[in-house]
Amino acid sequence: MKMKILNGIKTLMKKKISKILLAVVLCGVAAVLVGGALKSDSEPALETRLATVERGDLTVDITAAGNLALSVEEDLAFEIAGAVEEIMVEEGDSVEEGQLLATLDTAEWDEELSALERGLLQAEINLDNAKLSLENAEEETTTTFTGGIWGTTTDPKEIDIKELEVEMAELRLTDAQKALDEARDASPEIIAPFAGFITKVYVEGGDEVLKGTLAVQLADPSKFEADILVSEMDIFQVKLGGEAMVQADAMRELSFPAEVTHIAPTATIQSGVVNYEVKVELQPLEAVQQEQMPTTIPEDFQLREGLTVTVSIVVAQRNDVLLVPNGAITTQAWQIYVQVMSPDGVIEERSITTGIRNWQYTEVTDGLSEGEKVIMAQETTSTSTASQQGQRPSGGFMQGMGHID
Repeated sequence: MKMKILNGIKTLMKKKISKILLAVVLCGVAAVLVGGALKSDSEPALETRLATVERGDLTVDITAAGNLALSVEEDLAFEIAGAVEEIMVEEGDSVEEGQLLATLDTAEWDEELSALERGLLQAEINLDNAKLSLENAEEETTTTFTGGIWGTTTDPKEIDIKELEVEMAELRLTDAQKALDEARDASPEIIAPFAGFITKVYVEGGDEVLKGTLAVQLADPSKFEADILVSEMDIFQVKLGGEAMVQADAMRELSFPAEVTHIAPTATIQSGVVNYEVKVELQPLEAVQQEQMPTTIPEDFQLREGLTVTVSIVVAQRNDVLLVPNGAITTQAWQIYVQVMSPDGVIEERSITTGIRNWQYTEVTDGLSEGEKVIMAQETTSTSTASQQGQRPSGGFMQGMGHID
């Protein structure tokens, strides 16, 4: 009787355990199914994108920000000493070439000229006297005494002294003439050497000034330059005379051609970052062909000192070359490949030879033909915002930005 009861209990327990295990298994299966469903919903499907190999112009440039500065500024100084009689201009005034800007009282200058003229006359007299003295010393004299003739000659040392006195008198005459010529060439007036505008006025009427005292500063409003910092990775690609473009942030529709005019021989190091200062000079507006501008320049348009600008220095350029998007290129063991899709849908992995590249395109020198289709790197349908907006990535083969025309 006891055995039957025990067997019954065991049977009931086995049935309960089986039900529990079955429930656990069912739950696990359901979890897997639900997880798979959720995963398939959350992961977007991959799509294949094709790009066509095309011909075009490729430019690689180094881009940096800077500020415009006037490239031609000249300090005009008084050429003689005296009292300032009048200043005819103020800061900001526009002036023409040859315009009178400032004058000195000429009373002191006239006195100086008179003194120099008297000094020149005295130097001429001194030279004549020295020459006469030398002639007398060199002249042989004779004296008659009791019917005889005595010949006398001058001591040779005395003749040497007389010759030296003549040489010194000639030098003094030369110096006096030079001083008078310089004084006559100097002017009590300051004349504008070129058309521009006054940026600074250093003196006022009535001031006593010395020779070389600055009067005004004149700038040419048509000539500008910009300084930028180029990294140590890029500086070796920058060359004097290199082509550049300058775009003012406030007028992005206009770009101005420029030229690299200076590369600093020493580095600028800040917080361990090594850069080199590079100067570019803009071409004058009148020298820029109108067709080079994307929009018409207003007649009263004028660049201004201090404007924030973006400078692009061209370091490489290729025209009418085969181009492929960077996203289609893969590199394996120093070999460059693309996947080419034939018209019948067959995909071929092909090795290619490349040239320069910028942030978007790569020049292909061998391995592809114009019109062929290449497969871009696979992307999900939920493309990132940066890709949609076409933002330029950092880094790159040439360590600089670029564009395709």
